[in-house]
Amino acid sequence: MGAEIDDHNVFVGYSIMLVALSMVFVGVKKYRDTVLGGVIRFWPAAGVGLGIAAVASLFYVIGWEIYMYATDYSFMRAYVDSSIAAKQAAGVPAAEVAKFAAEMKAFEAQYADPLFRMVITLTEIAPVGLLVAILSAALLRKSSFMPAKANN
Repeated sequence: MGAEIDDHNVFVGYSIMLVALSMVFVGVKKYRDTVLGGVIRFWPAAGVGLGIAAVASLFYVIGWEIYMYATDYSFMRAYVDSSIAAKQAAGVPAAEVAKFAAEMKAFEAQYADPLFRMVITLTEIAPVGLLVAILSAALLRKSSFMPAKANN
């Protein structure tokens, strides 16, 4: 199985990220409503949200590593090749394409290092997780925002 670079793969990746990070909001709300009786302050809510985002980020990185293994680590090779081909197709001068190709091949070599690759993968999701955690804390600190439903 090879890695193909197209809009569908990007859409699937970001959809998975969005679903995982929606659990930050759900988790903070559930904690506020069930554990704290419907009231939470900003910093405790942010802490819960950041904890959930950290776990989601960890699973995202693990999922990417599993994908890389399953595709025989072909993603970066396909990405580099398609990026160089796009430059050539755009009519970029050969000297610029050669310089770009050298930079991309250097990055490909770095990306082969699992620790480097994991850090790069983490930087895809962690900033969004931070933003979602802070936004969730800001919204859910108001007990009037999506209040818990009373059980009958």
